[in-house]
Amino acid sequence: MATVRPFRALRPLPGQAAAVAAVPYDVVNTEEARQLAFDNPLSFLRVSRPEIELPEGTDMYSDAVYAKAASNFDRLTAEAPLTIEDEPSFYVYALRMGERTQIGLVACCSVDEYDNDIIRKHERTRPDKENDRTRHMLTLRAQTGPVFMTYRPNQKVNELVNELIRTVPLFDFVAVDNIAHTVWLVPVERNQEIIEAFGQVPLFYIADGHHRAKSASRTREELQAHNPSHTGDEEYNFFQCVLFPSDQLRILAYNRAVKDLNGYSPADLLKEIGREFEIRENVSPPPQKHNRFAMYLDGRWYGLKLKGDVTKKFKVTDRLDVSVLQDSLLAPILGVQDPRTDKRIDFIGGIRGTRELERLVDEGKAAVAFSMYPTSLEELMEISDAGEIMPPKSTWFEPKLRDGLLSHLI
Repeated sequence: MATVRPFRALRPLPGQAAAVAAVPYDVVNTEEARQLAFDNPLSFLRVSRPEIELPEGTDMYSDAVYAKAASNFDRLTAEAPLTIEDEPSFYVYALRMGERTQIGLVACCSVDEYDNDIIRKHERTRPDKENDRTRHMLTLRAQTGPVFMTYRPNQKVNELVNELIRTVPLFDFVAVDNIAHTVWLVPVERNQEIIEAFGQVPLFYIADGHHRAKSASRTREELQAHNPSHTGDEEYNFFQCVLFPSDQLRILAYNRAVKDLNGYSPADLLKEIGREFEIRENVSPPPQKHNRFAMYLDGRWYGLKLKGDVTKKFKVTDRLDVSVLQDSLLAPILGVQDPRTDKRIDFIGGIRGTRELERLVDEGKAAVAFSMYPTSLEELMEISDAGEIMPPKSTWFEPKLRDGLLSHLI
């Protein structure tokens, strides 16, 4: 069974929470992070993306970057200020985007359970990103952003969480992207009740944050190796997470854009695609069901449907829409053999909408774009349970949690 543990969070005072909170480090590039933090000295991006304060062109993985992260973390702790909770505590974190609200528990989860697959994964991690976050954690001796996790709904847990939000929140603000963030501090006398309730949840699933979780595991390995008195109860044996019931989450599509047509003219490309797909002209994106794709080419939208029966594919991952598009069109026709490394393909989160795909093609930054139908939570969990790995860029979760609100010192 999966377990949860309270922790003493390092956090801003309520009046400074909105200024400190920052988008996750990996959803913005350096220039976007620099613009977001430009007039805000308290932005946590100065810790999570410290290269924004260094000269342009600085190697993101240089010693200077991690040194700047440490000095900015110390400065922010003093100036915000950031304070540490008196006792190990749980928190409840609600995200509201438009009419949708999702409510999760902020806790620490076990590195052992991650390593032993009680916490399920669906994504391969990249060594360069692992190295970066591992060094970041070791330099700060802190996990400054949570892993976004989910679990199959449990009525007892839902009732408990809903009861815990009937009090005055600790943080309550609307970010610049109009996402509302509300955080409640749970009274410590409820800790054991929470531990027992979540003890009835057999498995946790990583929705977003695989690199943070893997880096926490590598950090534990490093710190354990240098601690002759290791007991297994040190804070580095646990990592910060937010756990949401799966029926409250929404996955958006992760769309694709390819920079060239691999030598085809638009007419010849349509002819080649027509060998494998049924094509309809002048459709309205995005697709409304699985095994449907919308393609933007030469100023027009086309609807695509694979002629074969994808339900007969043996592996769950092979039946995913992102796999069907990759295996039947992107690789054999457009020549995108490895979407992890091919520089000819870009991935556009569904939150940007299909107009972003049109803009990329119309401005000549891409030659063709594909609007996808979203992967479902059930597919994600089924793949995780089967020990399979999703293709890259299969899921885009929205809204995003914020870094810097609650840090776990290790």
